[in-house]
Amino acid sequence: MRKPVRIGIGGPVGSGKTALLVALCREMGDHHSLAAITNDIYTKEDAEFVVKSGAIAPERVAGVETGGCPHTAIREDVSMNVHAIEEMTATHANLDIIFVESGGDNLAATFSPELVDSHIYVIDVAEGDKIPRKGGPGITKSPLLVINKIDLAPHVGADLDVMDRDSKKMRGAKPYYFTNMRDGVGLNKVITWIERDVLLLEGGNSDVSTSSA
Repeated sequence: MRKPVRIGIGGPVGSGKTALLVALCREMGDHHSLAAITNDIYTKEDAEFVVKSGAIAPERVAGVETGGCPHTAIREDVSMNVHAIEEMTATHANLDIIFVESGGDNLAATFSPELVDSHIYVIDVAEGDKIPRKGGPGITKSPLLVINKIDLAPHVGADLDVMDRDSKKMRGAKPYYFTNMRDGVGLNKVITWIERDVLLLEGGNSDVSTSSA
């Protein structure tokens, strides 16, 4: 039984982590064997949302109730998530990917390398175009940064050119993509990054550059 690749999805509350997870499961499920672990403090609401979306079979989704600070369960004490992953891999042989979605966290949150092989950090434009330049490990060190809800930019006064400039400055050569998960904008770029840079498959889903801008 091969070991699945574990990919974390982190970011602040409301940034679109669960929407990204659902979109990835829906689009990648025909070509890859997937499972998903979600983290909530006191409920399993995100897991229930993923199941109700129909993007992935219910038995391939598990919810973890962390009962405390969300970032603790993905960084300092990953035991609950590790246990959930072990149970999932024991039940479903030959998984290709297990997505691990964190609960809502802050810009300082990051995933333990003991828990995931790579991770995606999601922010959204609703918090303003200043977010990328605030830095923090999620912005500067995540293997992939996703800037979501770009459709809201004109409504909240966020300048995407400023976010592009600041993201490039803060991340250097690390990739970042502008997305709108509601309409699927930028999703192919995220899938290509997963297939090419994480699964190490040749070609990936489409040709992409460092930024989607």
